[in-house]
Amino acid sequence: MSTDLDEAAVDFARVRPRLFGIAYRMLSSVQEAEDLVQDVWVKWQAYDRSTVREPAAFLATMTTRLAINESQSARARRETYVGPWLPEPVDTSADPTLGAERGEALELAMLVILEKLSPTQRAAYILREAFDYPYDQIAEIVQLSESNVRQLVSRSRKRLADERRETVSTAEQRKLLAAFMEAAQEGNFDTLVELLAADAVSYSDGGGIVRATRVELFGGEVIAKVTVGYSGNFWAGAKVSYAEYNGSWSAVASRDGQVFMVISISASADGIDQVQWMLNPEKLAGLTPPD
Repeated sequence: MSTDLDEAAVDFARVRPRLFGIAYRMLSSVQEAEDLVQDVWVKWQAYDRSTVREPAAFLATMTTRLAINESQSARARRETYVGPWLPEPVDTSADPTLGAERGEALELAMLVILEKLSPTQRAAYILREAFDYPYDQIAEIVQLSESNVRQLVSRSRKRLADERRETVSTAEQRKLLAAFMEAAQEGNFDTLVELLAADAVSYSDGGGIVRATRVELFGGEVIAKVTVGYSGNFWAGAKVSYAEYNGSWSAVASRDGQVFMVISISASADGIDQVQWMLNPEKLAGLTPPD
């Protein structure tokens, strides 16, 4: 019996990074993804594993279906969320693709757009674009016909392309982020306006727990004005460093060794077109300041 469970544990451990990668992309929450993967492990132990030919495929299917159900519940919960809701940042310094074949559907700005898709549509897109699953296997997982799955993925690609500009290089993104952070701390309005795209959008997630702008801000000048308003005392005693979250660079603000904010940007040839201010302490609890 113990040998059987040992084999089950080995099979599960081998595919666990992929299971977490699927769950996190579906739920945009580290804790919810960890809880879901733990639930899969419990179900896997109790399952009649003698009927399973391919443990990796079976576990991925179970994870995806549970994540689709959980996404529906999560969407209902977020309708009552205080202020803008943002994905929970995850450290990708050790695993830039987070268990996937590619680092697709992982960037914070992308996760925000993916929230607009239905759970099943999001699952089909993630399995195809990030994990390179064949269409027939995705169809079996989400319990739709292969032609329907192809349509879902195609529509998702089009919607994401319509809502997202071509991004700058990693080096340029980091350069813009550093310049933005310096201008934000100095309260330099003109520099902020110069860095931001004219139609930029800013989201601040405080979860109703800490002070944060409770509405989305639109327009470079508006964002610059509000950012300048937070300069001064807001940054007193803060240390700003940089780390790789969700496959790209983010600024990490800490005070007395505790992370109190993560700032992420998305940028195109027009400048910084999206700023995400993560201030919700519940979503920052698992993070430590970079060395």
